[in-house]
Amino acid sequence: MTVRILTDSTSYIADEIREELDIRVVSLNISFGEESFRETDVSNEEFYPMMEAKGIPTSSQPAVGEIYQEIEKVVAAGDSLCGIFLSSDMSGTYDTVRMVVGMIKDKYPEAEIEIIDSRSNSMQLGFACIEAARAAKAGKSLAEVKEVTLRNIHRSRFLFIPDNLEYLKKGGRIGGASALIGNLLKIFPILTVEEGKVLVLNKVRHKEKAIRAMVEKMLQDIGQYGLGEIAVHHINCFEEAQGLVKKIKEKITTNVQVVPIGPVIGLHVGPGAIGIVYYTKKALR
Repeated sequence: MTVRILTDSTSYIADEIREELDIRVVSLNISFGEESFRETDVSNEEFYPMMEAKGIPTSSQPAVGEIYQEIEKVVAAGDSLCGIFLSSDMSGTYDTVRMVVGMIKDKYPEAEIEIIDSRSNSMQLGFACIEAARAAKAGKSLAEVKEVTLRNIHRSRFLFIPDNLEYLKKGGRIGGASALIGNLLKIFPILTVEEGKVLVLNKVRHKEKAIRAMVEKMLQDIGQYGLGEIAVHHINCFEEAQGLVKKIKEKITTNVQVVPIGPVIGLHVGPGAIGIVYYTKKALR
């Protein structure tokens, strides 16, 4: 029996890595009024100009039928499943998957399935899936894959800086007055995700200073806990992401992935946002 990995589209794992490790994906959805589509069916190059022209859309969890189909493929083949999904505080996806697992178990009572709330999104979720898939490829049991996944979650951190606070204001992540004042004074919050929720780690005047402070926080963590892997995230600002990679490589010698953030997370944070995701060798928390 092989362990298969299933996640959602907000993990933003590069296609070549996902294919190499056989990580399966169910897609969240985007809606501009009556026009809806799966996140995985639109490129960033198409989406962000569309958002600029039409306004900020809404997002919704994957369709029940899509989730059921993906899980049934695994259990019908006699394999076990480890599903890892974005924070239940950010989306109903995790709870819906759990509901679908109950439906699957009615039909396949012997199915071995573990569902994990990553308590985050983007490559903080993605790294947990990648580590899980590596463990599965190494022949680990479902229980062992689950343990590897949870260990990675406790060793990872996601730091990011929005370019414009209006998107966070619309999503209820920051108050209206705070967003207005922050934009006027060019105050950039360094945000992080802890226990499934977005928190303000620090506030810095000017974006360049905020980026330096974010890198310093990362260096402090890896100096204390060791380094696993790093990814630089960006929302429609590739050149700025390349500049951040250069700053990191001036401090440490390591490979750094550049990973664009897609529509579902992008609509809540906004274009121009930049961030770092990393995990350490020892537990951060």
